[in-house]
Amino acid sequence: MVLTALLLAGCASAPAEVATAPAPPAAAVSVDAAKPPVALQYLYGSPEAAIAVRATNARIADYGVWRIKERPKDSVVLAAGATMDAPAFEPCGNKPFAAVFDADETLIWNLGPMRYFAEKGTAFDVKVWDQWEKTGAGKAVAMPGTVEMVNRLRAAGITVIANTNRSAANAGGSEDTLRAAGLGKFRHGETLFLMGDDAGGSSKDGRRAAIASKYCVIILGGDQLGDFSQQFNTRDLPAAQRMALATSAGATALWDKGWFLFPNPVYGPWEKLGWDDAFPSDKQWEPK
Repeated sequence: MVLTALLLAGCASAPAEVATAPAPPAAAVSVDAAKPPVALQYLYGSPEAAIAVRATNARIADYGVWRIKERPKDSVVLAAGATMDAPAFEPCGNKPFAAVFDADETLIWNLGPMRYFAEKGTAFDVKVWDQWEKTGAGKAVAMPGTVEMVNRLRAAGITVIANTNRSAANAGGSEDTLRAAGLGKFRHGETLFLMGDDAGGSSKDGRRAAIASKYCVIILGGDQLGDFSQQFNTRDLPAAQRMALATSAGATALWDKGWFLFPNPVYGPWEKLGWDDAFPSDKQWEPK
């Protein structure tokens, strides 16, 4: 089965080298047209993925309820200029608590366009995606355990905020989509931040900083590393260095301790990896 995918608009990130709007997934082309591509089968249809996503949501809710018992000194949003080698964070002061999430494939599964692109065997069409952002309400679903997680955080007094690369021009459609998925009310500019809200393009760093200026952000959740810091999407960052950065001591101290990553095998910056990136040449093997 051959998978061909581009980045999903509004999802965690387009690679930093893409300065324009991130692209939604192209169709994943399957040898067996009667079945979805393997990655889509797994993420959207398997109990294995449902269990993994639900477990991540449960960890997030438990962490949030526990974390607010003593006021943190710092947010989990990196301060301007901070690096994973020398991490520093936006201070909390007496700001109210917040949890900030990507939207697509983090709060909701975009079942409508994902099936459409796969069945049609077509690449991303900006007009189709624009229609989806405007009219997708009721066709996207909350991911397993997400409604329960969001409700627990809100009940604990933690504001739930979405920071997504969906277009600010389609804010009303995204508000409707999140509400129709059972996730409650999100208001653009208050609890919904979108690409176009600032001059940062697909980078979410500026929007994160704006949120952290008003809130003590104790949780960041996403399905791409760009949902945590744009430094993971630095232009031309070699695959080995990106891996080292994501698994460094600074990052490791945050995973599942304020930073929570959701599984997404369908699309992401890792799609550009070559054979030697995924399979080191010194581990090559052939049968005799």
